Amino acid sequence: QVRLVESGGGSMEVGGSLRLSCVASGYFETRYCMGWFRQAPGKEREGVATIDSYGQTTYTDSVKGRFTISQGRAKNTVYLQMNSLKPEDTAMYYCATARGLGPRLRPSDYNAWGQGTQVTVSS
Repeated sequence: QVRLVESGGGSMEVGGSLRLSCVASGYFETRYCMGWFRQAPGKEREGVATIDSYGQTTYTDSVKGRFTISQGRAKNTVYLQMNSLKPEDTAMYYCATARGLGPRLRPSDYNAWGQGTQVTVSS
């Protein structure tokens, strides 16, 4: 069973940057996908950025050019560098893993989730 722990959230002004980290422990598939998702109050959880064990990435359109997902050298850590933050980026951000290759943004494809870290962007 995989355990995921997120960190790095906080409050930031518009235009600022934050870097989220997620560390995974426990059993890990050889081929997997790790992703960042977010959920704002009253909204559904949405995929933000994902990366698979081959390094392939995908992003939701609203963050392209602003956010970058990457993996640590140990492969059990994933980061989300968030630049040019906007108020609409405010949400609880979750890290999750899925079996198999191919980065994908659909939350239902993921079977292990962290507890989340809050990101608040104020104008």
